Amino acid sequence: MAAAEASQNPTRIGGGAKVGPSRAWAPHALPMSVTHGSNPYPRPGRAWSIDDFEIGKPLGSGAFGKVYVAREKVHKYIVAIKVVHKRQLTKARMEHQLKREIEIQTSLYHPNIIQMYTYFHDKDRVYLVMEYAAKGEIYSALQNEGYFSEKKAAMYIAQVASALMYCHSRNVIHRDIKPENLLLQVDGTIKLSDFGWSILTAKQRNTLCGTLDYLSPELLGSEAYDFRVDIWSLGVLTFEFLFGDPPFQAGSRSETFRKIKQLELVFPKFRPISLEAENLIRRLLVVDPQKRITLPSVLSHPWLAKNVPVDVLQRARIIPKEPFSR
Repeated sequence: MAAAEASQNPTRIGGGAKVGPSRAWAPHALPMSVTHGSNPYPRPGRAWSIDDFEIGKPLGSGAFGKVYVAREKVHKYIVAIKVVHKRQLTKARMEHQLKREIEIQTSLYHPNIIQMYTYFHDKDRVYLVMEYAAKGEIYSALQNEGYFSEKKAAMYIAQVASALMYCHSRNVIHRDIKPENLLLQVDGTIKLSDFGWSILTAKQRNTLCGTLDYLSPELLGSEAYDFRVDIWSLGVLTFEFLFGDPPFQAGSRSETFRKIKQLELVFPKFRPISLEAENLIRRLLVVDPQKRITLPSVLSHPWLAKNVPVDVLQRARIIPKEPFSR
C-alpha cells in the first residue's frame, strides 16, 4: 500500500485550517498578482508583506500553522490569511505539498470554490491570502442542526457537485471532500476549500490520502484511481448531510475499512428520507468507479430537480471559462 495519510477521526490530515466569517469582494479588486521568478509576489511598487494587513483573531489551526482573519490596510478588504511555518513544513518534508496547493488554488475561479488571492513569504513563514467565508465550516452547522432538511442538503450538494465538475474539467482531483472543507457564506453559498491533498493530473494515481470515512474502495485497495474518488466522497457527504454521520463510521479503523470495501450501507430508521435521495446516494456509492453516476447526471437527478430551483441548477451546470464576477 502507498504511504497512507488517512485518519479515523474526520479532521484534516496534515497542515491547514478553515476560515470563518466574511465580507465578499471582487477577486481582482486588489492589485494582487501571482507570477513566478526571483520575486514571485509582486504588486505595483513593491511586494506584499504581512505589514500590509491588520491581523485579527485566529480562525483555526493545523499541523503547520494557523488561519487568521485580516484586513488589508489600504482598501480595508477582509480576508483570511493562512500562516505556514517554514521550519515545520521542512521538517515534515511537505514543501512540495504546499507548492502544489498554491499552484492549484490560485488557478481556480468558481463561485463555489474559496479563492486564493495571492501568497508571499518572509524568513520564517509563508502567507496564503484567501477569500474569507462568512459562516465558517458547514461541519459546525451540521453539528448544531444534527442533520439537514432534504431541501437544504440538495442545495448544498448541487453546489459541491458544480465545484467538483469544474475542478475535474481542469484535471484537479480534490481528494479530501468532507464537511470540514466546505465553508458557508451568509447567503448560503457553499465554498470548497483546503486543496492541500489535491492533485493536478490527467493520469491515474495510487497514493492513499484524505480522511478515512470519505475514502473510496479503490483508494483503500491501493488501486489506480482517478477523479471518481471525489464522486464517492460526494455520496458520503450526501448521506452525512441527511443523517448527521458518515455511512461507514465505526468503532475502529479496521472496521471502517471493512464497511467501505464491502459497501455495508445501512440507512438509519430514525429519519426516513425520500426514495429519490436514497437513489442518488446508492448511485454515488458504487464500488466499481466506472459505474458511479457522473457529476452532470447528479445535477440532473430527480432529487435535485425536486429540491433545488431551476435557475440554481442551470448555473451549477455551467463550467466557468474565465474568472467570474462576484
